[in-house]
Amino acid sequence: MRPVVYFVATTLDGFIAQDDGSFDAFPWDDAYGAELFATFPETIPVHIRGADHDRSENRCFDAVLMGRETYEVGLRVGIPSPYPTLDQYVFSTTMSAQPHEAVTLVRDRATDVVRALKSESGKGIWLCGGARLASALLSDGLIDELILKVNPVVFGSGIPLFRQAVMPVRWTLSESRTFPSGHVRLHYVRRPVGRREIPSTE
Repeated sequence: MRPVVYFVATTLDGFIAQDDGSFDAFPWDDAYGAELFATFPETIPVHIRGADHDRSENRCFDAVLMGRETYEVGLRVGIPSPYPTLDQYVFSTTMSAQPHEAVTLVRDRATDVVRALKSESGKGIWLCGGARLASALLSDGLIDELILKVNPVVFGSGIPLFRQAVMPVRWTLSESRTFPSGHVRLHYVRRPVGRREIPSTE
């Protein structure tokens, strides 16, 4: 099964964007950015990475999932196909038409679509953003890993990692990386669901 990986930047207080959907206030650092570019090159949007790349260069992912608000950040500045080396899926109940020939619009049955993608062969599936989408996938047990790019900043309000409440889910920290800039990358793997332990009364 291909893993779904919620790979996303977040503030110290758990927001992935400001209230208006922007993330310009995330602090940037060249050394930190260079490491991200080298490790996850396919997650760098085309206007930064450039268009002279192909799928053979993908290291971790070959598909990306985006909620409408996440996708429209690029669309508003003229980028309708932000990750051309990936299979791109936009999940929205309000978009009326496919926004670009390289982008698949999913209007309903989101979890069924993702479950089918997981059963295919290939690299990982990148959940790029969409707090509502992330909540739906987490509730259905479809997010396998979290990679949090924790930025040394506090917003106080904004769009959270998950939009709706979900049942508690336990995770195991598999890797962490800290940078002189104060950025931290945390990689968590979802713990398998096991039988609940009942304390002994003896």
